[in-house]
Amino acid sequence: MSDLSFLTRSPIAHRGLHDGNKAVFENSMAAMLAAVEHGYAIELDVQLSGDDRAMVFHDSKLGRVTANQNPVKALKASELAEITLGGTSDVVNTLEEVLHAVNGKVSVVIEMKGDGNQADAERLARAVAGAVEDYNGEVAVMSFEHDLLQAFRATGSKCPLGLTALGVDDAALEKHRAALDYGIEFVSFYVKELPNAFVSEVREIHKMPVITWTVRTQDDVALTNQYADQMTFEGFLP
Repeated sequence: MSDLSFLTRSPIAHRGLHDGNKAVFENSMAAMLAAVEHGYAIELDVQLSGDDRAMVFHDSKLGRVTANQNPVKALKASELAEITLGGTSDVVNTLEEVLHAVNGKVSVVIEMKGDGNQADAERLARAVAGAVEDYNGEVAVMSFEHDLLQAFRATGSKCPLGLTALGVDDAALEKHRAALDYGIEFVSFYVKELPNAFVSEVREIHKMPVITWTVRTQDDVALTNQYADQMTFEGFLP
């Protein structure tokens, strides 16, 4: 297993160190640079563009944080680079652009976002694997989507791979455990559902680190401290 101590070294800024999309937007370059300035690790999301680039953006459609209503994958990277986030000067960046700006100063956790389309999953996995291949900083990749986990593993990338998860009923736990067969090396779990059997197994039996999402209150901090190894936080400075 890889040395994943970088995942637990410092708190992880959820979608970068943003301010709730007032002046510094989630997943923006400004949010990434603010996290670097404060010494926090970064969690960011990637969606597939129409020309198979990994774009740093959370939603499948642009409308929540931009004036454009298109799906991300309907536009090329060059077109997305013209779309501003809210009233700011920040635009939708490629993963390569963000990694270049971070430049290894803090660790980065990339969450791949998918919609169940297998062909898109394979293209996004290849795009992310290509972006991280020559990156000299500490970086890991994760996803809720099992097709994306499998597709990323199939690229042959040596980048650490993790499961993002929620759900604690029997069916959900069975699905989480299935991800162990894909060679995951860490887990990011919904903080409100701690403790649970899966997280305990991951930490105690498989000796994998567990980070939590998304920590917004002191109660969430306490749950993380008791049942996990590090937090992905938002809305405050740890």
